[in-house]
Amino acid sequence: MVGFVSRWLRRAIVVVGALLLIIVALRAWDVQSGPPLGPWHEFVPPELTVAELDRADWAGWMAAEDAAFAATRAAVTDRLDAADRVAINRWFAGSPVNPARLARDWNRSFVLEPSGPPAGVAVFLHGLTDAPFSLRHLAQAYRAQGFVAIGMRMPGHGMTPGGLTEAVWEDWMAATRLAMRAARARVPSGPLHLVGYSNGGALVLKHALDALEDQRLPQADRLVLLSPMVGVTAFARFAGLAGLPAFLPRFAKAAWLDILPEFNPYKFNSFPVNAARQTHRLTAALQAQLDRLAQGGRLAALPPVLTFQSVVDATVSTPAVLTRLYERLPDNGSEVVLFDLNRSVKFGPLFAAGADAALQRILTPMPRRYAVTVVGNDGDSLAAAARRVPAGGTAEGVTPLGLEWPRGVYSLSHVALPFPAADGLYGGEPDPADQMGVALGAIAVRGERGVLVMDANHFARITWNPFFAYLMDRVREGLSPPP
Repeated sequence: MVGFVSRWLRRAIVVVGALLLIIVALRAWDVQSGPPLGPWHEFVPPELTVAELDRADWAGWMAAEDAAFAATRAAVTDRLDAADRVAINRWFAGSPVNPARLARDWNRSFVLEPSGPPAGVAVFLHGLTDAPFSLRHLAQAYRAQGFVAIGMRMPGHGMTPGGLTEAVWEDWMAATRLAMRAARARVPSGPLHLVGYSNGGALVLKHALDALEDQRLPQADRLVLLSPMVGVTAFARFAGLAGLPAFLPRFAKAAWLDILPEFNPYKFNSFPVNAARQTHRLTAALQAQLDRLAQGGRLAALPPVLTFQSVVDATVSTPAVLTRLYERLPDNGSEVVLFDLNRSVKFGPLFAAGADAALQRILTPMPRRYAVTVVGNDGDSLAAAARRVPAGGTAEGVTPLGLEWPRGVYSLSHVALPFPAADGLYGGEPDPADQMGVALGAIAVRGERGVLVMDANHFARITWNPFFAYLMDRVREGLSPPP
């Protein structure tokens, strides 16, 4: 019997090893046919270590950030080959999408000060491959309400996608701790809010949980999440396998899941394997901590959480937001706002099988310890309404929003929530005063194949929120009036 088991184990090891070799070989062959790496893929800007971040103050962080941007200019922008000095390359000094040419470089960390004495302070954490730009509208709204708004650039972001080949989620948590220390240093008393988008949402939650276990960490009074990364797709768990051939210099491109043109001044289009791996590591650590603290009855001390989430999201798991987070929250005034599909009659027959039941699949039975608001159609028209069930209740209240679904838009998306229609980069009706070098949200992708620098599907995903005004109204409900 022992000999049989031993033979079976040896065969299983051989089979698994053979499969891994086949995967590595196929991956190595596949990447060789793709576009070449640019210097922005290969250069890794210098960043502070976790230990250095935990010792730094805001002035030290900004000095280090200035040095890293200067190093990026010297290593990439100033050394571009002639072939890379083109309008669609954000690192070309003459490109209209070079961030240095725009009114403000929102790739950098920022502090927005109110006009009078601070009523509070808020920290804003952006998403993966993103930049502080993505939360500027919310930060400006907080400032208008008398808050100091601190936008933190996460290590590995803002300069070159090569930075994400080495950044780890522990770096991002240390940067979050630094931003929270800086917030309390600037405003020692008063409300402290923590706002996170996508990967930043996971960092917000992780810091709030860490603060439950470490009294030295500043705890937020309110958490605001947009498309939070509570759970990710199963692919992220095994993404590291795709990068195995990169251990050989000849196959360095295997360290990248996507190598794409970089025409967006405030987001990387190229995506390294390591970035996917870090999302899995972060969400695994977050969920393990949620499990541990829930079992110990310690989640009762969490601050209220307000979450905005699209019912359909191709990047993060919408069900995980409800089952892994909200079902564990105490009755503390938390709420989730779900943006439904556009269920007008004209789209009904065009939805994929099961898509029209997405909302019913993710909602948990009533009563709940948290409020749920669903933003969707008011009847069969394009008009929108908010349907809200309060915590502990079963009756639904309906509020018309005075807003409509834009024609041709069948849902929101993971990337759309923090951007209004007037956003100069992502908005469908960009404000001419908000010039970003390119208006990605207003591009109408109709024409012949092979003309655009990216596949048309890249531009078909909605990048702005037609219900942004409602989102902002809900955020402002939790803010003190300006002094």
